[in-house]
Amino acid sequence: APRAASAWPSEATRVLPVPPGPDGSAVTQRLRSRQQFQAVMAGAPVAKTPHFALHRAALSSAHEGRALFPVADAWVGVLLPKRWAKRAVTRNAIRRQIYETARLQAASLPQAALVVRLRSEFSRKQFVSATSDVLKRAVRAELEQLLARATPRAVKPAEARNAV
Repeated sequence: APRAASAWPSEATRVLPVPPGPDGSAVTQRLRSRQQFQAVMAGAPVAKTPHFALHRAALSSAHEGRALFPVADAWVGVLLPKRWAKRAVTRNAIRRQIYETARLQAASLPQAALVVRLRSEFSRKQFVSATSDVLKRAVRAELEQLLARATPRAVKPAEARNAV
């Protein structure tokens, strides 16, 4: 159910810190609203793999005077078109893999809003079963590559000299 609008605009624009989860791990938030997805998808992808694209946006976005991302944390959303994953059971298996991979890598993810988008089909000839372990491992491996590309890494001194 929608919440009543706040009479205090300062409350709506404040970004709150998130305490760690019960096991001490970092927490990721999930994108929920159309406005959040539209804000993240407005830009070009920041990383691509053969089956996935990753879109990223800063947490400073606002809609109608309210912060779209009220918590300073990694926000993750999933976009799985029926065009590329026709069976619901396949889409749900891929979605679970995306959220679990993001949860496991939450400590290394940037404080930004991220959308993982499926951009091509996993071959039904290669992955006959919609929820096979082989498919799940392939999805997980590709997602780990994708999220690693999105995470800014430290530049080694030798790379910095070669870049000049």
